[in-house]
Amino acid sequence: MAYLSISKTANLLGTTHKLSSSKSISNRALILKALSGNQSVVSNLSDARDTQTMNRLITSNDKLIDVLDAGTTMRFLAAYFAITNQNKILTGTARMKERPIGILVDALRELGVTIDYLEQEGFPPIETKGFVIQKTNTLTIPGNVSSQYISALMMIAPTLPKGLIITLTGKMGSVPYFQMTASLMAEFGVACQIDLEAQKITILPRAYKPTDITVEADWSSISYWYGFTALAETATITLPNVSEKSLQGDRVIAEIMDRLGVASTFKNNQLVLSKKETATELTWDFKDCPDLAQTVLPVCAAEGITGTFTGLESLRIKETDRIAALQNELGKIGATLTEMDAGRWMLAPGKVSGEEITINTYHDHRMAMGLAPLATLTNLKIESPEVVNKSYPGFWDDMKSVGFEIEK
Repeated sequence: MAYLSISKTANLLGTTHKLSSSKSISNRALILKALSGNQSVVSNLSDARDTQTMNRLITSNDKLIDVLDAGTTMRFLAAYFAITNQNKILTGTARMKERPIGILVDALRELGVTIDYLEQEGFPPIETKGFVIQKTNTLTIPGNVSSQYISALMMIAPTLPKGLIITLTGKMGSVPYFQMTASLMAEFGVACQIDLEAQKITILPRAYKPTDITVEADWSSISYWYGFTALAETATITLPNVSEKSLQGDRVIAEIMDRLGVASTFKNNQLVLSKKETATELTWDFKDCPDLAQTVLPVCAAEGITGTFTGLESLRIKETDRIAALQNELGKIGATLTEMDAGRWMLAPGKVSGEEITINTYHDHRMAMGLAPLATLTNLKIESPEVVNKSYPGFWDDMKSVGFEIEK
C-alpha cells in the first residue's frame, strides 16, 4: 500500500497551477459534442481521469466499454449508446458494479431501448442492444435520485422523435446539476423548459448545433483550498482562471466557507482566499451540493464547529459509503457524525492532538483531498494518494505550491 507523507504547515502562501477544469461540465460537453455530430470544439477539457475515460470511450469502436470507477461516465454513456442504437457492454470496477443504475435502465426501457443486465439486476454491467421506436415521451422519476440519471435523459431527449417530458416526484435534490445540463444544452442550440414548481422538465425534439465552448475551473476542486484556508493559521491562496459567475452548483462553497472563516476576493479572473472570523456552528442542506460534504465536515470537525446537516443521502452510493468513511476518519480526531433522526445528521467536533494521523481513502478521491487540510494542524499520512487522479491529478503538486513539504 502506497502512502504520502505531508509535514504540518500552518502558514500558507502561494498560487495553484494545476487546478482542474470542471469535470461535470467537461463530461456533459463531450456527450453534447457527440450528439451534435462531433463538429464542436471543447477547449480546456478537464484532465481528470473520469473525463479522459469519457473522451476515450465515447468514440470507441470496441463492444466492451470499461468505465473504471467513473459513475458519470457509466450513466451518460449508457444513455448515449442506447439511444444511438449501439450494441455495447458497459462495465467497471468492483465498486462500480455495486452502484445502482436501475432507475436509468428502467427509464430507457420505457422509451423503447432494449437493454439487459449481465450480472446483478439493477447494477452494471449492462448491455445496450438497440433502439428502434420511441414508445413514450413522458417519464416519471424520483426527484431525490442521482442527478446524473436526469442529466443523461435530458441530453438524449432532443434526439428522440417525440422529445421528452420528465416529471420528478417527491423532494428534489442536486437541482443545480440538471440546471447546468440545461445551460450547456442551450449552448448547443437546444432549449429546455424547467418548471421547478411543477417539478417538470420539457424538451422538444430538435437537432443539436455544433458550437465552441471553453470549460471553466472546477468548483469541487476549488473547495479544498477553502478547507486549507479555514484551518491554517495564516493563508493567502491564489487560484487562477476562476470567474465569479459559474454554472456549477458547488460554487456555493464560497457562501458556506464565508461562515467558516474564509473570505473570497475575485479580481482579474483570479480568486484569492484569505482568513476572516468564523462562526461556531453551521446548519446546511447538502442536497444540491453533496460533493462538498467531504470538504465542509472535516473543517467543522477540526475547527471546533458544531454542525447540523441534511441532504447527505446520496453519499452512501458514491465511490465508497462516504458517510461511513467520514465517520471513521473524523473519529481519528475525536469528532462524531450521528444521524439524530431520518436524514438529519449532527457533527460534534473533535480536536487535532498534534500526533501524526494516517488517513484511509477508501478508493475515494474526495476522502484524500477533503481531509488533506488537516495537514495545517498536524503531520499526515495519506493512503493510496493516486486516488486524486480521478478528478484533480495535480492536487499534491498544488499543495507544494502553497508551502507544504510532501514525501512519497
